[in-house]
This record gives sequence, structure tokens and C-alpha cells, in this order.
Amino acid sequence: MSSSENQVAFGAPGMEPRWTSSAKEGLGTSYHTSCRLWFTLSHGIINEIYYPTVDQPNTRDFQFLISDGETFCHEEKRDLLHELEYPEKSCPLYRLTNSDPNGRYRLVKHVMTDPHRSVLLVHTKVEIADKSLRGKLRLYALLAPHIARYGKGNSGQCVEISAARLLAAQRSGIHLVLGCAPGFSRRSVGYVGASDGWQDLMQNFRMDWEFRKAEDGNIALTGEIDLTDGGEFTLGVSMGGSFQSTAAKLMQALAPPFEQHRTAYVRQWQRTTIDARHDFDAQTSDGGHLYRLSRFLLLSHEDKLFQGALVASMSIPWGETKDDNDLGGYHLVWTRDMVQSASALLATGQTGTPLRALIWLSAIQRPDGSFPQNSWIDGTAYWSGLQLDEIAAPILLAWRLQREGVSLGSFDPSVMILRAVAYLILQGPVTAQERWEENAGYSPSTLATVIASLVCAAEFAHQCASPTTAEFILAYADWLAAHIEEWMVTTRGELVEALPQHYIRINTTDPQSPDPHADPNATMIQVANGGGLHPSRNVVGGDFLHLVRLGVRAADDPIVRNSVRLIDAVIRRVLPQGPCWRRYNHDGYGQKADGRAFDGTGVGRCWPILTGERGHYELAGGRDPLPFITNMEKFANEGGMLTEQLWDDPDLPGDGMKAGKPTGAAMPLCWSHAEYVSLVRSRHDGVCFDRVEPAFQRYVAHPVPSRHEIWSLRHQLRRCPRGKTLRLVLAAQAVIIWSTDHWATTSNLPTAMENALHLWFADLPTEKLPAGAAIEFALVGGHAEEGRNWQVEIV
Repeated sequence: MSSSENQVAFGAPGMEPRWTSSAKEGLGTSYHTSCRLWFTLSHGIINEIYYPTVDQPNTRDFQFLISDGETFCHEEKRDLLHELEYPEKSCPLYRLTNSDPNGRYRLVKHVMTDPHRSVLLVHTKVEIADKSLRGKLRLYALLAPHIARYGKGNSGQCVEISAARLLAAQRSGIHLVLGCAPGFSRRSVGYVGASDGWQDLMQNFRMDWEFRKAEDGNIALTGEIDLTDGGEFTLGVSMGGSFQSTAAKLMQALAPPFEQHRTAYVRQWQRTTIDARHDFDAQTSDGGHLYRLSRFLLLSHEDKLFQGALVASMSIPWGETKDDNDLGGYHLVWTRDMVQSASALLATGQTGTPLRALIWLSAIQRPDGSFPQNSWIDGTAYWSGLQLDEIAAPILLAWRLQREGVSLGSFDPSVMILRAVAYLILQGPVTAQERWEENAGYSPSTLATVIASLVCAAEFAHQCASPTTAEFILAYADWLAAHIEEWMVTTRGELVEALPQHYIRINTTDPQSPDPHADPNATMIQVANGGGLHPSRNVVGGDFLHLVRLGVRAADDPIVRNSVRLIDAVIRRVLPQGPCWRRYNHDGYGQKADGRAFDGTGVGRCWPILTGERGHYELAGGRDPLPFITNMEKFANEGGMLTEQLWDDPDLPGDGMKAGKPTGAAMPLCWSHAEYVSLVRSRHDGVCFDRVEPAFQRYVAHPVPSRHEIWSLRHQLRRCPRGKTLRLVLAAQAVIIWSTDHWATTSNLPTAMENALHLWFADLPTEKLPAGAAIEFALVGGHAEEGRNWQVEIV
């Protein structure tokens, strides 16, 4: 590294940093694992560059400033017209054409990564139609580093390697180097909002500042492109662990012709092409375009160092309003989202990523069987919530892999499955958070996932020659299935007069001390994000559709059908592309009514995911889901990205929100793309891909009654129907002292151990007891709850 002078930029530390819009139009990376760099695209420019893992963004944006030096300076993302194209099928190679609105010039960019190095490549051709601009037009690369997830504390400088004039930045041991072939004619490093290249050029349309250094702040790198070589050049952004290695990678990537890299990059992705058995173009309305795009998009979200970990989205919802305090965004791993993504890839015939995902999940499982609410890709927990559907989801993934005939090799998932089952039994049926991560209680989608996963776990137990374990698991699943309506159906709903009986979004209860008999007609729900306090019976969503999708309830079940009619009346919106649904009424997670960003309160909008979920329900009911597939295709933006939420109110003036267009929520959302892919596969199969056939046979085709009522320290029943066996389930050994005559006489019953699950249980009969009698019992033997008595009334 050489330096002729040390001219330091003014204005330290720069303005308060912000991230960028979540409205991505594309993203990509090399398919090879040696390239550990990802990029996102929006408004015709590069946004975040992720390195060395898919959960660590290092830039805010990277774009061009264009000036004639006299009368204008255009900012590429704000002032030009943008067009995005895919030059190659099934490959994240992008052609971005950004044009002057007056037709005087345009920039044609091809964006990808080096096939084997952690280097972003942007091959650009400047085409000038206005002869008066030829020889006058100037082009400047402007890059805003936010290295290792932070906009603060970045340092940058101008550097030289042999004849190459480069720009470099670093923070926390991560290095970024920006270079150009044929080269930069001038360079500057400044503080954002004070001495950066944008401030310089917007003053007089010329680059007057050439600062060599800006340290410990929110900085920007600026380089003037040498256009003497016909207006065609390649920019490279390299990232690494030292300046020397990073600069070497960059220069090695820029040395060969761009076309050489392009050929190798495309060839890599073409190796992932869908095989004929999983070519479902005929099941779509767009010739398979979004299906293929969704597949490579999901593949691109897998990390290359921690293989098997897939983040939810390479975006930060409402990122333009977020600062360094919001580290996570959606570039985190949610077990639920990851299982959705892995299952969708499995539906396309891709088996490597789903298997790696299952193994990765087993590696982050806690000893008690639980999984983090979400985590970084190295497994470090980020948020601290617990969601029962996320404990259950890996079991479903293991079962789906087996159903699809995928060899697990030497990997045995049985311990992971049994640990998860034990946790579900001890901690259920009340979840501390449902799938929207907002409320505790009895959730239809959560319990559908739990029941289906338990049936899958029983299948694994049978295969392992453990019939008693299978029976024990199924007894718990049967008990859950028998109480679905009692826990989650109201008979006094007031939203639609003709439909008082229907599923509710969630029957709330205190997660620390759950009410085992919470009445869905009477509980109240505090809706998150400013949604207000409401009777639970009057807050509804489509979560109950999971009961049908997974095979726990029939599509033509009268309560299900009533509930479908109800949500259509309450949360369905007709967008220009077709119908879509909100999560639930009173939802506050979304863009505000005036179009401002969500800031803790807002209005929950329509989610494309929910159109896909409705399509799965229609298929389960014997109807063609193609209209819902078509709608989801229409929901995608120009780059084929599916968002988390769509604006579902009338258009706002000017450049404000437009009906049916993405809000500032996450985009792309892998869950949205996974839902679409699964629906396409389901239409091909004629049955929901996610349906657990043994559950469908057990609870729909040939219903099996429950013979037990389950009591646990987490769920302390106060009532038990006469004739049912009262099963007490504990985490530790105990002796049950019990009585049916108010302790006049007692019996001692040692708990038995379910060996595979490491749970202890005791069964108390009730068939000889009259209604109104009570079973009273206590635990002894060094148990933590010793000295306390419980009573269960026989009804």
C-alpha cells in the first residue's frame, strides 16, 4: 500500500447512517462455495453486499453519478429509468439498463460475482445518443461501506497496487477494495453528508475533492471512471480478511475478460437446472419463469460457510429508516422459514440443501429439544422467544426427506426428533409465541404443525422398532387433535352475524401459567403493534387452514368452511392482480395509512403467502389452485421478487404507495417464494405437498378417538371426562399418591419411564368414577413440586 499524501476528509464522523430500501429487484451469488459474497439489487443499482456469510451486509449501496460537468449531475437510482432483465435462464445474472429520461444516454450493466472469488463484478457500457455529450459525459462510482453490519466506525483510503489505483475500506477485520478495469482517473474518500462524492458533485457538477483518507465514521468511496477506452469497463468490489488478500482477489478477478467469468458463472448455475421429473412449467401461468426463479433465489439464500443455514431474506424491512441498532433485519435464520424454504426446494427435486438444512438444525438444537426463535447462521440465538411450531418443523422436514426417498447417509435424525417430541409434550399445548411471533396461547397453525410432526415422529419410532414410544407419542397427538375445537373455536363470534361459530386467530392465555381450560368465547387478546385490546372471538386469521393443509381436519369440515367464509368477509382484499388476505383483523405490522414506514405501529397489509395458503386449501377441497398460482405470479415485481406485504388501500398521490404493489416490508421473502413453489408442486401432484398422509388417515379418513387426558406441570388440567385415562407426564421420576375420596384412602403409583423420550408418566383410570367425583394427587420422591396437591374433577 502506497500513499503520496495524507489529505484527510472533513466532516467526521458523517451523518447518522441508515440502511437502504428493502424493495429488492434481484439478488445473486456464484453457485460455487468458494465465492462467499452475495449482492442485492434495487432501483437499478447494487444495495447490500454480503460477506463472508449470508447474514452479514457490508454496504448500503453502490451506484453511479453521471454529470456533464456543467448543467446536471444525475444520481443513478433516483434520476434514471430502470429496466431489469435475465439474460440467462435459471441463473442470477442481471442486465440492468438505466436510461436518461430524455434519451440522451444510457448505462447497460451486467451484474454477477466472480465464479470462484468473493468479488462482485459489474460490467458496464455507456451508450451516448446525444452527440453533444460525447467527450463530456463523466461517470463516478459511489460506494457506501457499512462493513460488518455497521455504518459507523468505517475507515477508508485511496491505495495503489502497482499501476492500479484503488479505493479501500475496513472495519472490524473485514476489508473491502473497489477497483476498475481500465482504471479510475480520480478518487476520493469522504464522510457522508459532508465531504462525500455526492456532496461534491451536486454543488457544481464537477469532482473537486480528492481526499485520500476518512477514518472512523460513516464514509463513502468515490472514483471517476476512465472512459477513454470506448465507454466500456468492469468494476469490481472485493472483500476479504486482510487488505493484501482482498486487493489480490480483486486484481485477479479483473485481469481476465469479463466474458470468461460470465461463461463460468452461468455454467455453474446451469448445473442446478431442474430435472424433467420436476419441470412443472405446465402447472403455472407464466411458463415456469417464477418457479425457476424462486428455486435459484432459495438456493442463493443458503450460506456457504455454515452450509444448510438459509436466512429468511437478504433485506431489512423499512431499511431506509433503520440504523446500526437494528442488526438483524431479516438476514437471520428462523427455523420455520428455513423449513419452508428447504421443503420447497425438496419439492423441486433439489435434495442437497434440504438435507444440509436438517443436519444444521440438529446442530443448533438445545439439549432440552428446543430451537432458538431465530439465530445468526453460526447458530447464535438472536431473539429469545419460543415457538412450538419451530420445535416441530424440523421433524416435518426429516419426514419429508424420507417420503421423497432421499438417503440421509450416515446421519441419524432420531435423537433430534425424540428431543423435540419430549419438549413439545412437556411444554405444550400452549405456545409462548405463534407463527406471527406476537401472542401466547392455543394457536391453530401451531397445533396443526405440532400434531402433524408428532404423527411423523411416531412413524420414525415404528421404523426404529419402538412401538411403545410410537403409541405414547400418538396418544398425546390424539389428545391435542380431540381438543382443537374446544380450544380454538368460538360459538359467539360477532364479526358476521350469520357465522357465530368459527376458528379464531389464537385463544390467548398467560404463557407462564397457562389456563388449561381457556374459553375462546371469553378470553381477550392484546394485539401487538398498537392493534388494541379485543375479545379473542372477534380476531380471526387464516391460521386454521394449516389444519387442512397438514391433514388434521377435512377441507369440507363445517367449521372450517364457516371460517373460510368469515375470513373472506373480514380480511380478504381484492387487489388489481386478484384476491389477497391480511394476517388478521386489527393487525398493526405494516405500512401506515398515510404511506409512512412502520415504526412500531401501522396497518398490517396483504401477504402473498396467504394467497398461496388459500390455494392449498382450495386444492384440498378438490378445486384447481391455478388462479392462486396466477395471482402470486402477478404479485411479483419486475425482477420476479415476491414481497412480504402488498399495499391494499387506494393509490396514494405522487410516488406514494400503489394498490397491489410492494410496501416497505421485506422483499424478497423466502417464505413467499417457498409457498409459491410448494403450491405449483401440489397442483402437479393433486394433493398438498405438505400433507402428512398418516395424519390425514388418522384424523380425517378414519378418525381415531382420544383415550387419554394429559396432565403436565405446564398444563395442569382441572377437569377430565369420565372414562378417559388421566395420564400424568413428568420430566423426572416421582411417586404419585392419589385419592378419590378426599384423602380418606390413598394409593401409591410409581411413574413409569418412556425410555426413548426420557419422560415419566402414570395413568389414572376414571371409568369407575361417577361424574362430579375428583381425583386428588401429589408428587413425592424428591420432586421439585413435592408438598403440593392437585385436583381433577371428573365430568
